[in-house]
Amino acid sequence: MDEELKRLRAEVAKAKEASALQPDTHDYSEAETRDYFIDLLLKEAGWALDKDQDREFEVSGMPNESGVGFVDYVLWGDDGKPLALVEAKRTTRDPQVGQQQAKLYADCLEKQFGQRPVIFYSNGYENWIWDDSRYPPRQVQGFYKKSELELLIQRRSSRRSLSEAKINSKIADRYYQTRAIRRIGESFEHDNDRKALVVMATGAGKTRTVIALCDLLMRCNWVKRVLFLADRVALVNQAVNAFKRHLPDSAPVNLVTEKDTDGRVFVSTYPTMMKQIEEMNNGQRRFGSGHFDLVIIDEAHRSVFKKYKAIFNYFDSFLVGLTATPKNEIERNTYSLFDLEPGVPTDATSSKKL
Repeated sequence: MDEELKRLRAEVAKAKEASALQPDTHDYSEAETRDYFIDLLLKEAGWALDKDQDREFEVSGMPNESGVGFVDYVLWGDDGKPLALVEAKRTTRDPQVGQQQAKLYADCLEKQFGQRPVIFYSNGYENWIWDDSRYPPRQVQGFYKKSELELLIQRRSSRRSLSEAKINSKIADRYYQTRAIRRIGESFEHDNDRKALVVMATGAGKTRTVIALCDLLMRCNWVKRVLFLADRVALVNQAVNAFKRHLPDSAPVNLVTEKDTDGRVFVSTYPTMMKQIEEMNNGQRRFGSGHFDLVIIDEAHRSVFKKYKAIFNYFDSFLVGLTATPKNEIERNTYSLFDLEPGVPTDATSSKKL
């Protein structure tokens, strides 16, 4: 049997090698791209696409001879206003060539309905989101669900200033903890960053710091759901207990043991979250790319550089990393994961300063 397994593994490896040498000749038309890829991704996010107005929606005011355009997809809210639009391009084209056209469609829809939709553009392989009232375009794994888009648009007017809100001193009261929270808030609010790295010595209260951060972001309507990731079950249990003690209203869920429970804060190991991402229920994903507003990585110098990095690429969220010992190596660079200059975290506290 061992010999047979060796032979089969060798055959699989050889087949993979041969397959890798074959160029991908798929050149799907725009219509095929919609049918094979975009329709599927939208249905995974709960969009039925069963009404005429969902596809090829006619808009007026386009800068062409007829003044008319047809939006590939419009995703509608229950109030009849557009939540988002999707501009599709064939698979061999860079989806970013549709960016300007999508913006013009958004202008037309906003003028007609009084609400600016979130912009998506896609070639089936690459998907981009552009909430151009606040952030530049960024690549995403899929499309938002209706409730997530409604929240995104509602936050345009309901989000409160982080700098003016009080930090709960019952959760975090040490000066370096509050300073770290303020610096993260500044990077999110004033610099429009979406990632932050906090370097804090072991025993300095990293978990309480991020719990106080979650409390601030939730109270100011920046964040609704949070994912806290740790690389060991023991650390997951510790984090769940800390959230229950300091922020009980967040209804913390231990995803390792409570697979089907719902809440506002989910705590998980990396392998458990990878499995949860793959799970489907009636053709829909429980955790779509827009499910979490904030992902927190405990011990960000470990476990996040290879296959588990896919989790952070999947969720379109704010990302906060916690570590006492950041890596600054070519293959394992903590700073590059958070789009920071080497050696320059968002905030740092050494053991000497405690």
